[in-house]
Amino acid sequence: MSPASRISRNSTKHAGRIREDPVGFVVQTAAFYQGTGWRSYSNYVGTRILYEGFSATFKERILASQKVNELIKSMAAQQLEALIHQKQEAYDAEMAANAGKKNFKPKNRPMRPEDIEVRRKALEAELTAVAKTNIEKLVCDMNSMKFIRFFAFLINNILVRMYHQGIHIKESEFLELRRIAEYCAERKYSMIILPCHKSHIDYLVVSYIFFRMGLALPHIAAGNNLDMPIVGKALKGAGAFFIRRSWADDQLYTSIVHEYVQELLEGGYNIECFIEGTRSRTGKLLPPKLGVLKIIMDAMLSKRIEDCYIVPISIGYDKVIETETYINELLGIPKEKESLWGVITNSRLLQLKMGRIDVRFAKPYSLRNFMNQEIERREFVNDQQLASTQAKSQLLKALGYKVLADINSVSVVMPTALVGTVILTLRGRGVGRNELIRRVDWLKREILSKGGRVANFSGMETGEVVDRALGVLKDLVALQKNLLEPVFYAVKRFELSFYRNQLIHLFVHEAIVAVTMYTRIKMGGAKSTQKISHDELLNEVTFLSRLLKTDFIYNPGDIQSNLENTLEYLKIDSEGYVGLSDVERSIGRENYDFYCFLLWPFVETYWLAAVSLYTLIPTAKELIPPLDPNGEPQLYWVEERVFMEKTQMFGKTLYYQGDLSYFESVNMETLKNGFNRLSDHGILMFKKATNNKERTKVALHPDFIPTRDADGRVSIEGALWDLVEHIGTFRREGKNRRDNATVSSRVLRFAEIVANAPAPVKVPVPNPAPKKIGDGAPKL
Repeated sequence: MSPASRISRNSTKHAGRIREDPVGFVVQTAAFYQGTGWRSYSNYVGTRILYEGFSATFKERILASQKVNELIKSMAAQQLEALIHQKQEAYDAEMAANAGKKNFKPKNRPMRPEDIEVRRKALEAELTAVAKTNIEKLVCDMNSMKFIRFFAFLINNILVRMYHQGIHIKESEFLELRRIAEYCAERKYSMIILPCHKSHIDYLVVSYIFFRMGLALPHIAAGNNLDMPIVGKALKGAGAFFIRRSWADDQLYTSIVHEYVQELLEGGYNIECFIEGTRSRTGKLLPPKLGVLKIIMDAMLSKRIEDCYIVPISIGYDKVIETETYINELLGIPKEKESLWGVITNSRLLQLKMGRIDVRFAKPYSLRNFMNQEIERREFVNDQQLASTQAKSQLLKALGYKVLADINSVSVVMPTALVGTVILTLRGRGVGRNELIRRVDWLKREILSKGGRVANFSGMETGEVVDRALGVLKDLVALQKNLLEPVFYAVKRFELSFYRNQLIHLFVHEAIVAVTMYTRIKMGGAKSTQKISHDELLNEVTFLSRLLKTDFIYNPGDIQSNLENTLEYLKIDSEGYVGLSDVERSIGRENYDFYCFLLWPFVETYWLAAVSLYTLIPTAKELIPPLDPNGEPQLYWVEERVFMEKTQMFGKTLYYQGDLSYFESVNMETLKNGFNRLSDHGILMFKKATNNKERTKVALHPDFIPTRDADGRVSIEGALWDLVEHIGTFRREGKNRRDNATVSSRVLRFAEIVANAPAPVKVPVPNPAPKKIGDGAPKL
């Protein structure tokens, strides 16, 4: 039996459920307590951890480090200098105010040398005390082998109850990881574990696999929101170290974090951090957060360490337990306080059967080799160039996006993602079981042909896999009976989109080309009119690719080469025009439509982001913005938070009016990406908050402020409208929506209403549940 199968089967077969098998449960508990077999965790590969005084050693080293002590002395000196200056100024002002008075005794006096020295020591002692407190909160507490065995027992029982089909890993990938772990252990190199982040459960899965397979547990960089009673202490005991969400302005804290991470690197300890920084609420990978990687790269560039190995990890779930919470957050509904502790203590969740977890390891690689290749490619010829902030930023960004690409390359498409994607990419409201199976088979073949991976069905027929997936998705997909054949249809399309987005990276190039072709196909008419010149297709694909680049990770190479690789369902005639192939037309465009349906919700969001800028123009009472003292237009600044709330209210209104096709298009995450792209192009301007009392504000660039007619109505013309129209050409049209002057006027009227309205009160707006098949539900 291979290790890949053993970990899955042991997680289920030998868990020992106390109600179903009380004897087995007692045996399992005793095995963990006594450390029988692999549970002893006594021969793990890696630098030694889990002994009394382990954490205390790190705390002492950090506090005694030259870097931290020099900073404490420097900060104390700066504060002392400011105090001396303040005392001197007060003394001078008092003497000047009382000049000529006899026997005057000033209350303020300059500091004497002996006072200065006393004060210096006091300031250093105060800063040292702050440093000790920060270090105590930061450093993990991996001091007890007994606790780790208990923690592993606990996690084993939690995971087997929630994910009853087990944890699956690939044998060859794990063997390669173990080989690298042994290599690193010999040379005292760290492995940098970089998983994707879909769920709070991620924290448990990676650590459990490392424990189960005999690798040294990583030190896990986690947000301090998890540092709470009970669960925080338990996670610290299992390797977590908690970092503040924001700490760039705190010199001392920054120095302590840097020193801790670099001490771990010097000792060859494994470090885990989530490359996305936070859990993905949309199902696809988020842009990389590079804080911890920057510390690691700095240690390499400063030659504090010789090397370390990067280990990207993909974690896939049949079902993610937080998706309902994610949807509420994306809709702007006030976030309910939830945590890992809430997850693992929720008895209802522990009784659910949510399928399986698939974990895949990308091939580990040397950070030193990666940096050398990038340095050579970018032609950084000397240390001075390499030390520049710009050069470091380029290297860091290249590393971050390589890790994301590596995660995508090994990610496994789960059965729930197959089923959810098929249901969301059909033209009809629902689908029968046989057709659903056929399309799942087709999608599986397409994924494999793209070099993607699909969860191992273990010899099961596709129908059985589909049935199991539908069982896991039973609250998202419903079955309409009493028809000629039962029909499955989406009940919660927004939530189901989380699973669809997990595979969209495989088809993003095809989807962009398909949606670009749609700008011609939706015009209808003869086949001869439904085609586009190759040059125009390339221009439009380039525009759309650049617009969406924050949301997607593209294949290496330029846009033109990627375009040439995605024309298989299209044909180019003798005159260089591109249109749908006859084969694709003969099957009712079902494959072409699949690609369009993948991307249309994102196009809708970017269109909404662009048209929402009309809510930032001055009201009809202020036809021309007032000028500032330099004669420049005075910008109309709005708090970013208020702007987002109004945009979402605007989007929800357009959806229920029929002017927006997808409810998921009002999601906050993708809207933010859209606004950032508009900012990159200088259309939307941001004014960052400079202190805690201020809030970030946004404004429309003066060049994009539209004119108004004599009646005060916004003109449907100008640079901003041209942008809205350009994005709009890629949108889906249907029976319930056509782009025309009436729609344009209605949309702008709503934008003006939103602009003049006070900040909306956050109230729950339900994810629209479609009516049952046959009761007149709109076909959106």
